[in-house]
Amino acid sequence: MQTKLSGNTYIFKDVKEVLAKANEEKSGDILAGISAVNAAERVAAKVVLSELTLEDLFNNPVIPYNEDEITRVIQDAIDTIAFNKIKGYSVGYFREFILKSDDKVIKEIRGGLTAEMIAGVTKLMSNMDLVYASAKIENIATCNTTIGIKGTFSSRLQPNNSTDDLDGIMASVMEGISYGIGDAVIGLNPVVDSTDNVCSILKKFKEFMIKWDIPTQNCVLAHVTTQMEALKKGAPMDLMFQSIAGSQKSNEAFGISVELMDEAYELMKNNRSSKGPNFMYFETGQGSELSSGGHNNADQLTLEARCYGFAKRYNPFLVNTVVGFIGPEYLYDGKQVMRAGLEDHFMGKLTGLPMGVDVCYTNHMKADQNDLENLALLLSLANCTYYMGIPGGDDVMLMYQTTSYHDIGTIRQLTGKGPIKEFQNRMEALGIMKNEKLTSKAGDPSIFTN
Repeated sequence: MQTKLSGNTYIFKDVKEVLAKANEEKSGDILAGISAVNAAERVAAKVVLSELTLEDLFNNPVIPYNEDEITRVIQDAIDTIAFNKIKGYSVGYFREFILKSDDKVIKEIRGGLTAEMIAGVTKLMSNMDLVYASAKIENIATCNTTIGIKGTFSSRLQPNNSTDDLDGIMASVMEGISYGIGDAVIGLNPVVDSTDNVCSILKKFKEFMIKWDIPTQNCVLAHVTTQMEALKKGAPMDLMFQSIAGSQKSNEAFGISVELMDEAYELMKNNRSSKGPNFMYFETGQGSELSSGGHNNADQLTLEARCYGFAKRYNPFLVNTVVGFIGPEYLYDGKQVMRAGLEDHFMGKLTGLPMGVDVCYTNHMKADQNDLENLALLLSLANCTYYMGIPGGDDVMLMYQTTSYHDIGTIRQLTGKGPIKEFQNRMEALGIMKNEKLTSKAGDPSIFTN
């Protein structure tokens, strides 16, 4: 595969190299030694990519079918009728197709897409393309409540505590709810990954939800095996969580496999405390495969797209990319974080997921609060499903910066969106919200202590 630009000939040995070198600059791809050496080579790779067909990408997954179970999960799930409609499209034409088509037309062919196809078209899109295309796609899921309906903007209440102190956790829960946060889920990252700890936190969340009639979901983001044991002990679990990767090797580093996740799904299906058909929660993030040595010389964007293909198998209620969490080795600065956040959100939406973003950065990155807020505003235009809500935007347990309770309220006012309807109705009954806006009573957790 080759092309000639400005008198120079650029040759690429295979589809995997084209995909890698067509990616926007990412420090992770540079670290892996697979990125374009300069802007000219990047453009040349994009030209070659634009002329490949979707069938070319189907036939050339970045990790071979017989070597990787994530490849098998994605390709075995292909709807052949949908695939046959689009397999002759060039990647360049597919970009035009997405930009000109409405949500209904896109959904008609979505079952024919592999992760490599989704990644390929993403690499040809500008930031505005990604916002425009994402905004039109509506993916709806139901756990206890229904997320993803246009006109709503949801939030995960993340009451992390540096010692898993239950009183401290519940103080954050009460403050968060008092700001109208938590309609997506009340979800804690535990310090101690033990069955007893997971059980006690889930019970505490559920007791609060029942006492105050808060329509939402609970979750403790422990390892899936710990949650499975908690579920077997009768813990009230609405959502089951796991971090996932885009390659078999990296999932093994996470301590999971397709077989294990299938088992977890069936256990949750039969023992969950939630009512709806969507009860799984997954987190991802560009760069995790390289950090565990499971990238297989593929670029981080394509591997991220494969995460979403894996997640789709379990019809999740929530998926989000923790976009700036890993660090500058993978996304160097605010510009790269911004691009990755828009890419991930679009790819998740195109895959069919109710996609959220943890709009975040770590303190050793070349990024700051303004970069975070810029990305949050762009994703709001793209109809992102939900963000995180954390006291002051500063997670004292995971030690990173993300969106605060106040950020969620501000974005809702800017966009005219409210939380999930049942949740909003309860907030209005408690006097916290009125007409989708916070009242003067908001931010007062004593509502729940009197």
